[in-house]
Amino acid sequence: MVSRPFSVFRARIWFCLALLLVLGGIAVPAAAAPADAIPMRLCVLRAAPGMTPKALLATPGRFDCATPQQQFGPGDFWLISQKLSVDGSDSRYVVRTLSVWQEAMTAYVLYGDGTIFPIHTDAYQASRNVRLGGFVEHWLPHRAAPVVRVLWHVEGAQNLRGIMIGPSIAGAARMAHHQVYMGALYAAFAAFAFALLLYNLALWRALKYDFLPYFCVMLAALIAYDFSSSGAFGWFFPGLANTTRLRCNYLCLGLAGVSALNFVRFFFEPRVFGGRLRLASHVASAAVLAAAAGIVLFGPWQIKLFDTVYTVGFTVLVALIVPVLYNAWAQRSDYLGLFAFAWGVPIAFGAVRCLYSLGLVPYSFWIDNSTLLAMAVEAMLSSIAIAWRIQQLSRDRDLAREQELAARMLDDIDPLTGLLNRRAFMTRAIGREGEQVLLLADIDHFKRVNDTIGHDGGDEVLRVVARTLRQAAPADALVARFGGEEFVIVLAAGRAIEADMVLARLRAARMPFDLTVTASIGVARGPLTREAEWKTLYRAADGALFDAKEAGRDRARGQLRRVA
Repeated sequence: MVSRPFSVFRARIWFCLALLLVLGGIAVPAAAAPADAIPMRLCVLRAAPGMTPKALLATPGRFDCATPQQQFGPGDFWLISQKLSVDGSDSRYVVRTLSVWQEAMTAYVLYGDGTIFPIHTDAYQASRNVRLGGFVEHWLPHRAAPVVRVLWHVEGAQNLRGIMIGPSIAGAARMAHHQVYMGALYAAFAAFAFALLLYNLALWRALKYDFLPYFCVMLAALIAYDFSSSGAFGWFFPGLANTTRLRCNYLCLGLAGVSALNFVRFFFEPRVFGGRLRLASHVASAAVLAAAAGIVLFGPWQIKLFDTVYTVGFTVLVALIVPVLYNAWAQRSDYLGLFAFAWGVPIAFGAVRCLYSLGLVPYSFWIDNSTLLAMAVEAMLSSIAIAWRIQQLSRDRDLAREQELAARMLDDIDPLTGLLNRRAFMTRAIGREGEQVLLLADIDHFKRVNDTIGHDGGDEVLRVVARTLRQAAPADALVARFGGEEFVIVLAAGRAIEADMVLARLRAARMPFDLTVTASIGVARGPLTREAEWKTLYRAADGALFDAKEAGRDRARGQLRRVA
């Protein structure tokens, strides 16, 4: 019973370590590719009537380069990059920015020959141009002149994390390689999460552990988040606005976070996650889901409020891990070390992501994608933790079953002789199919035995008689102590044993103090399918036993003809 969960545990360890190496091998080149891109530092100017791209490109000093973007609030803006020197003569270039909540964006690319090339993108065009990693990319036309500066006009910016995040310019060939690596990373995570989902659904159906459904919901939400945040959403649904994809991100990530916390709740013992801690988790979960629903249904209306509630709620979800760990330590949880191993890295990533969402740390590509990385690591390590947890639960269950079986056996066994007791014998005897033979044995003059060698000696005589009867009977026979010095044997008629042979073995058995002990046996044959048939058969065997006693004891009476 224990070996199977242990083999599952070992298989999961090797599988997860292999996936970790694969994902790590993909992630390193993926991180290296964007390093060749040229990041752009942006200065901001709130839009006003009469502003033109040409005039603004000629007067970059009007822009505010010191104030953080989030302090400008929502609205329409112009943003200008620093001076660039990007030689576009040998290959086409890509200009890209992180997808954020806005109505439209127009990039004006200034070349060294004075040409200004506009690239307009609304929410629907952005959805079709989102690439893996959540970046909106546009290819620049091939020109002999270098790119000097880029100016953006952003309309309807909600400015939740910034008006424009992560702008850069790079060669299209480099970015194409980056897309291949990112595609492999997203695909590897999705495939791994999907395999874990199917596996844990099967475990849930078979084992019914409370934490498994939450883990499955978390995996399903992560797969959906992987699909929507990767940019593949726009490829499959090009007619939907990019803001619809962002709505899905909020919903999927919120559902994954709430499911993860509930998984933690049921992963530990009930005493760890109770009282105020449980209430706080319910409030934070409700805040995250309500805010996500508000963004999905009503955004961009009051989106700043919904986003703030969502961010604070998610931060509370992550922060609740601290009192959970303390409670687990204080309550001496058996799973504290296992949880720390499985969730340490994801919690650290989640904390950094919360700090970024709260505006306490600057943007980074890997911070923005830390959710995927954290959940990938969490899914792998938690899978190992689940296998270990199941192993522990299986051991506990097997031990409980063994104890239950031992208790049942003790209830069924006569403690002195080790044979079945009367109740257990009746339960097993009545209902046996086919003709049965009943041997009813009674020790002769047992009171005299007790008077001669004492009750302890009498108990030893009972044990010797019981052992002799058990050895004389076939393995499939029922042998029981029926009460006092009376014993019964029931076996199929085709396996019947000679009563005289049983008597001979009893005479030959070595008794305490070499005492001679004999017994009388009554024999009867008949069906035992119903209780009434048992009573008939027992009366016949008891009558035969009485005849044996009357005839002088130490003998058998009765016959193997069928009792009517």
